Amino acid sequence: MGHRKFSQPRRGSLAYSPRGRARSMEARIRGWPERQGEPRLLAHAGFKAGCIQIVSIDDREHTPNAGKQLVSLGTVLVTPPLHVLGMRGYSKGHYGRHVKFDVFAEDLPREVAKYIVLRNGRLNAERAETMLGGTAEIYGILGVSPRSAGLEQKRPYIFEAPVRGGSMKERFAYLKDLLGKTVKASDVLEPGAGVDVAAITKGKGWQGVIQRMGAKRKQHKSRKTVRELGSLGPISPQNVMYTVPRAGQMGFHQRIEYNKRIMAVGSAGEDDAINPSGGYKHFGMVKGDYIVLKGSVPGTYRRLVKLRAQIRNAPKRTSKPNILEMVV
Repeated sequence: MGHRKFSQPRRGSLAYSPRGRARSMEARIRGWPERQGEPRLLAHAGFKAGCIQIVSIDDREHTPNAGKQLVSLGTVLVTPPLHVLGMRGYSKGHYGRHVKFDVFAEDLPREVAKYIVLRNGRLNAERAETMLGGTAEIYGILGVSPRSAGLEQKRPYIFEAPVRGGSMKERFAYLKDLLGKTVKASDVLEPGAGVDVAAITKGKGWQGVIQRMGAKRKQHKSRKTVRELGSLGPISPQNVMYTVPRAGQMGFHQRIEYNKRIMAVGSAGEDDAINPSGGYKHFGMVKGDYIVLKGSVPGTYRRLVKLRAQIRNAPKRTSKPNILEMVV
């Protein structure tokens, strides 16, 4: 008996395993870059509005197109100010991180206060400052409201972002000064810098193995089915290996894309040039702070996108992009 032939997926099509639905509409970021210098928050958040065309001068050295006009895709993210709701200190042990203290602002926003439960009472900043010994990391507790971006969702997104740079006392003083205040995108991000974007991709539901894994269709004359695999594996052992492409959920996965360059950081009004006539499809008018990233961003319109400081191949210095025109 000869070898049975069956169609194989494209090389590298597995990529991620398992391909399950994301647990939440909010992406989680598990790794953060180190930072030297003054303390600073390493994250911000925004909502995807739409795409535009960016006409700029290519400032990449040692490329054939250096110094010439370049037309590229840009993604507009609405970045309302983040509310600094509190801070959290972590200590590190043999079993990972442990919460050491939580400090919250005195006057929390009304739409946020009902989602924060203080189990052990409110700890003041003076008491927490005496507990800095043994504290390994300090995170800011941030909140962003979709309504501040012009969306209908009432429930805010609350997440943590670390403060890096300086000593532990300097980080604590930096967050203590920000408690109860807002942080704009321009305070954290600058044009020309690189960021990593984390979001939940566009959901496509249950798809077959042809659409989902890129497997090849079988010959219609010799098989009962065309859009199925010819074999799921050998007769013995009687199990299907995880490397065998199967049908299942496609899309609505958590993904992080690296090294997205910030092309512009600004604030828009109703008549600003960043808005097309009638607003962006499926989003509307941009009426606040925004940033423009070079390239695409995971997820559909109106979806939350987290921005993290560049963690891979971060350049020592950044240069502001030379933008000639943004075509909306």
